[in-house]
Amino acid sequence: MWTSQAKSSGGQENGGSPPVKTFGMTSAISMAGPKPEDYELSKDLEKTLQPFNVFETETELNHRMEILAKLNTLVKQWVRDVSIAKNMPEQMAEKLGGKIYTFGSYRLGVHHKGADIDALCVAPRNIDRNDYFTSFLDVLKKQPEVTECRAVEEAYVPVIKMNFDGIEIDLLFARLTLKEIPEDFDLRDDMLLKNLNPKCVRSLNGCRVTDEILRLVPNIENFRLALRTIKLWAKRHGIYSNSMGFFGGVSWAMLVARTCQLYPNAIASTLVHKFFMVFSRWKWPHPILLKQPDNVNLGFLVWDPRVNSSDRYHLMPIITPAYPQQNSTYNVSISTKKIICNEFERGMKAMDLIVQRKLSWKALFEAPSFFCQYRHFIVLLVSSQSAEDHLEWCGLVESKVRCLILNLERNLHINLAQVNPKCFDQVPSKTSSAFCSMWFIGLEFQRTENLNVDLTESIQSFTDHVHKHALNIKMLKEGMKIEARHVKKKQLNQYLDPEFLRRERKHTEMMEIVQVEKKRAITEESTSSQPGTPQQENPKKRMRLSETFDESPRTTPNTSVNVIMDGDLGDDGQDGGGERCNTIEKEATVEPTTAAGEKGETPPQTTEVMCS
Repeated sequence: MWTSQAKSSGGQENGGSPPVKTFGMTSAISMAGPKPEDYELSKDLEKTLQPFNVFETETELNHRMEILAKLNTLVKQWVRDVSIAKNMPEQMAEKLGGKIYTFGSYRLGVHHKGADIDALCVAPRNIDRNDYFTSFLDVLKKQPEVTECRAVEEAYVPVIKMNFDGIEIDLLFARLTLKEIPEDFDLRDDMLLKNLNPKCVRSLNGCRVTDEILRLVPNIENFRLALRTIKLWAKRHGIYSNSMGFFGGVSWAMLVARTCQLYPNAIASTLVHKFFMVFSRWKWPHPILLKQPDNVNLGFLVWDPRVNSSDRYHLMPIITPAYPQQNSTYNVSISTKKIICNEFERGMKAMDLIVQRKLSWKALFEAPSFFCQYRHFIVLLVSSQSAEDHLEWCGLVESKVRCLILNLERNLHINLAQVNPKCFDQVPSKTSSAFCSMWFIGLEFQRTENLNVDLTESIQSFTDHVHKHALNIKMLKEGMKIEARHVKKKQLNQYLDPEFLRRERKHTEMMEIVQVEKKRAITEESTSSQPGTPQQENPKKRMRLSETFDESPRTTPNTSVNVIMDGDLGDDGQDGGGERCNTIEKEATVEPTTAAGEKGETPPQTTEVMCS
């Protein structure tokens, strides 16, 4: 697992031909360069991406650079002032430095319009973490361009979040064991981590991983266009969110980087096609690695299933290339793995048609209709009484939603629980709270007659977990609530804009019409390909290509579902009476809610949900 499985071949071993160059852990699959049609496809791809706002203008790019320059100046001034306050001579304090580094999509050069910036504040050894989350936080709050500035110290990687002149910034902190931070300081040296606080190591990891990815790809420009494409595809298909158990930005970047290593001379259009080909066939949980892991013995935990038993249970490991190596997809669950793998297969089928010029690039970004795929949903309603409280409260709940997915997966009657990563705002007239946001989870149940499902414990344990964590970090305030409800598909208009739902249905109906037409064409071709009739094309191949977009709902149309749940809305959308839906409030007892649904086939079936 940790040894390169293919090495460069010498001239004699390869029949006298030049050795195959190795990129990453293995030799390249193909060194072929682009053909004229590949250039055309790449041009079409770039044109298709334009309306999706994945490219910034020169003015917008300059604005970001100006913001980062201001932030860098603030850091230097702050380090100087704090050092003088700690009785350091002014002449020495002037030389200490301090620096802002970027990482993530901005550092990779693939950020979209309006995207946030991930950044790191690096300080010398005389500045500590407490200084950062007190005095520097105060400095930021005093800046006229800064709004929504807040510290999240309890996070696994502590961070200050803010809006700086219209750009969202997540700013981490790392204190190095150096007396001064030079302006041209490089963070790639592993020895920098020696004797560092683990929180500082985690903060540095973002920059070190991003820089290593850029170093390991054969052609940065081809990598960037391919990554922009994959990021947009993942977001459109609802599988871009590390916190909710899908892949985050760094994971998608590493998958594209690995594709670039396997096809080092390919341009963007080919790389996107090969991306889907490679990962629709990948044998998970075999890990993705961009290089041989560094053998650095500084005492930090690294991903290694031979040593760490917990690593053996990771479902789709993608290992970061910088020490200490970590699995960037440890949040992936059984449900999210199924969803991601299904989307890889759909993407592969779409790309087969695109390269044959039977579909346009736009088809790749056609998102499946989440709200038409399921018949039953859990809706999480998160409410609070002020904008500042709501920002914090939603952030906490969002980071915990995957815990609810894990709880639901443990129920033997649930085949799949899919969360829509998009956060929706509830219509103000339908809530008594000043601010209310929602997440939706689609449920797919077993095909079993007279199925009884009790999800009380799953919901109870989730709400308890969120409530307890909010109390531990002293976040819970008056008016902060979380509520979970079971909702049928036909009741979604009680929560979402009816016009939005009509657009969703229209999209699904159109895709179904296309599907019917494709199947009709296949039937006609199959009939004309009977013995004695000239066969023009392999019908199996046509069948595979025709099934590119299967938008059929995850519950069959003829299934009869009867859900009994106190506190749910009735079939007419009115309150069914009985027990109220669950809420969490400050100093309040958490009451359980439930959700239900089923997936059936031919005979009418009944699903009953019990709520204690």
